Amino acid sequence: MTVLLVALGGMVGAPARYLADRAMARRFGSVFPLGTLVVNVTGSAILGVLIGSGANHWLLAAAGTGFCGALTTFSTFGYETVRLAEEGAFSYAVANVVIGVAASLAAAFIGASAAQCLSETALWVSS
Repeated sequence: MTVLLVALGGMVGAPARYLADRAMARRFGSVFPLGTLVVNVTGSAILGVLIGSGANHWLLAAAGTGFCGALTTFSTFGYETVRLAEEGAFSYAVANVVIGVAASLAAAFIGASAAQCLSETALWVSS
């Protein structure tokens, strides 16, 4: 059953990643890979919220592993960084690494902290 939930989440996450990347490319047309940055930060935030809220195994499988796993992309992040460096856009390559890693970690932390805080507040209010 868990494998099915992961597959279902991935079936939603993969097209979402593709569509988000294309939308960012159309809108901004930048050398900087904004689409990959956006999906990685968004996926990190969603996963942080799931972990911080104490999501159950089934939700973590479908939304965490499936959806977020298919939405985010470390391989494309790596490829785009190397491509930027090969094209001589070294400042963009370094910025991609620094911003991508820092923003994704911050998003996961903020998402988890916010969800945990909201969960604790809901428990406090209900008691």
